[in-house]
Amino acid sequence: MSGRGPYGPVAVTCAVIMVVLGLLVSGDGPSVPDDLAVRWVERTFGRDTGLLGLLVLPTEAYVLIPVAVLTAVLCLTGRRRLEAALTIAGPLIAILANTWVLKPLFDRWKYTYLAYPSGHTVALVAVLTVLVLLARPGVATAVISTVGAVVLCGVTIGMIGLGYHYLTDVVGGTLFAVATVCATWVLLSWAARRRAPVPSDG
Repeated sequence: MSGRGPYGPVAVTCAVIMVVLGLLVSGDGPSVPDDLAVRWVERTFGRDTGLLGLLVLPTEAYVLIPVAVLTAVLCLTGRRRLEAALTIAGPLIAILANTWVLKPLFDRWKYTYLAYPSGHTVALVAVLTVLVLLARPGVATAVISTVGAVVLCGVTIGMIGLGYHYLTDVVGGTLFAVATVCATWVLLSWAARRRAPVPSDG
């Protein structure tokens, strides 16, 4: 996997859309899409907190941390140090930036906590994005992308049904996580190329 390619444009595009969406919902309650999503989830899944809690499970730290650590170990075993660094740095940067910068900046509240972008979503999608970037192009990438999309849909339903987040919080979290991981990979690849020795002409 190379840092060259569409990763930079993808990062910029996702970041811009996330910022625009954040400005639109900043300081507000639910938007029209948020209200429609809540009604659909309540009508379809009711108040089954057991099922909704199960759907949110993939966002928990005790699920995501082992996945990230195992992925980093496998990368190190295969002497893919740059990929191992991405596995740890990408999600960590995304989570910290979301918690300490974006949430206070957009100032969107749900009950007693800042909600945009969704931290649960940022953590999950950051790890999923790393897995997609590290997978071999072809079947592996398609499988991970498909499974990840299904998991994210379930998580979205669970968080809306449990009242954790609005739909737009999840969308914003997804966009920011993808943007951060892609940008991190571009920067890591650039730094690695800068450190690489220049071949001698002599």
